[in-house]
Amino acid sequence: MTRLDSYFESLKGKRVLVLGVGVSNRPLVRLLLHYGIAVTCCDKTPREKLDEEVLALEAQGAKLHLGEHYLDGVSGDVVFRTPGLHPDTPQIRALRDSGAVITSEMEAFFQVCPCQMIAVTGSDGKTTTSTLISELLKKEGFRVWLGGNIGTPLLDRADEMQADDRVVLELSSFQLMYFPYSPHTAVITNLSPNHLDIHKDMEEYVAAKENLYLHQTAGDVLILNRDNVITHSFVPKAKGTVLEFSRRTEPERGVFLRDGVIWRKGETVEKIIEQSDILLPGIHNVENYMAAILAVGDCVRNETIRAVAESFGGVEHRIELVREKDGVRYYNDSIASSPTRTIAGLQSFDQKLILIAGGYDKHVPFEPLGPEIVERVKTLILTGATAPKIEAAVLSAPNYRPGCPEILHEDDFYEAVRLASRVAKPGDVVILSPAGPAFDKFKNFMVRGKEFKKTVMEL
Repeated sequence: MTRLDSYFESLKGKRVLVLGVGVSNRPLVRLLLHYGIAVTCCDKTPREKLDEEVLALEAQGAKLHLGEHYLDGVSGDVVFRTPGLHPDTPQIRALRDSGAVITSEMEAFFQVCPCQMIAVTGSDGKTTTSTLISELLKKEGFRVWLGGNIGTPLLDRADEMQADDRVVLELSSFQLMYFPYSPHTAVITNLSPNHLDIHKDMEEYVAAKENLYLHQTAGDVLILNRDNVITHSFVPKAKGTVLEFSRRTEPERGVFLRDGVIWRKGETVEKIIEQSDILLPGIHNVENYMAAILAVGDCVRNETIRAVAESFGGVEHRIELVREKDGVRYYNDSIASSPTRTIAGLQSFDQKLILIAGGYDKHVPFEPLGPEIVERVKTLILTGATAPKIEAAVLSAPNYRPGCPEILHEDDFYEAVRLASRVAKPGDVVILSPAGPAFDKFKNFMVRGKEFKKTVMEL
């Protein structure tokens, strides 16, 4: 009997609730049905808007509890919470108080995974860092499973994994709230105010991220950003080995940038790669590489790191070159759903940009973004719910002068893209880097990025 078999056999005879039937929970529901476990799926989506995959789960035996009041009147012994549902929601508290075990698809995976795990979290850079770790390990010859918040559920693949495989997970703060497990190698890229529309406050957000390492033991590894005040403060709490990366100083143990070279420091100081070897633009991607280098450790040779650095073109929606038209380059940075992420995007270019910004308001401060826009943007095109807040941050920046940058408003997203093309001149760079999520206009940042690319290609 495999670990997966044992886990689901332990659920037999129990009433199981699955809250949310999005991408990550659907394989879970299929597994529950496969093992003959009674399952009720609760989802806010009304029946008339369900897709065929969910209706197929119902045909296979799952009960559906749908609509606006999908959490009312439900009960169960084991409850799988979707990451987007706050664990302190009154209905979940009531289930917990009634004796139900509150868990998640990701918690189940940690219990059944048969191989070593590397998990990455942070406010910015976690998808690129996770992908880089995966690419480095694959290039070295490992069989790698990349999943988690990056979009690929792995629970139903656990039986295919071997002990010498590697699992790389991207984990969000929502997945990590009350999370009782930690991976062998934990990476925290950086932390800054984020998702404060969902989290009660910054303290809760940071506490969720800390669960990535708080359950580690002496044989585990924690990788932190030495230059980030919050992540560096975790060092005294770590139970395992701490490695730090920095582009401003030389950590006692870790990786650092000096004179355009990435060095590894342990018993000795070793050159890894030149900064110029890295195809991805931006100093933030240098940080992502440093984190990934520490995460793979001695498993990956320096020549492999160099080969990946010289060839890896990045992840879609992350400073992605869409096209060049009439001498103007268009970049899709739709992943930039926070001010810090947009700042990193702006700092990736050595010229003033035409910036399209604005999105859903998740109640984070925009003040740090203002001076960066003034310094690095020639024309600012604002769209979406946060447009007034971004404009206020620019106008109140100490270095702002009237007309520098030019500020234009266009609430229609597609017209904003076309407006950018009209004001652009040969040699200009137009970048979509919204500094907010897409939910005010689109389902997610991926849809927003694809619509941006489609509109650019139609110019």
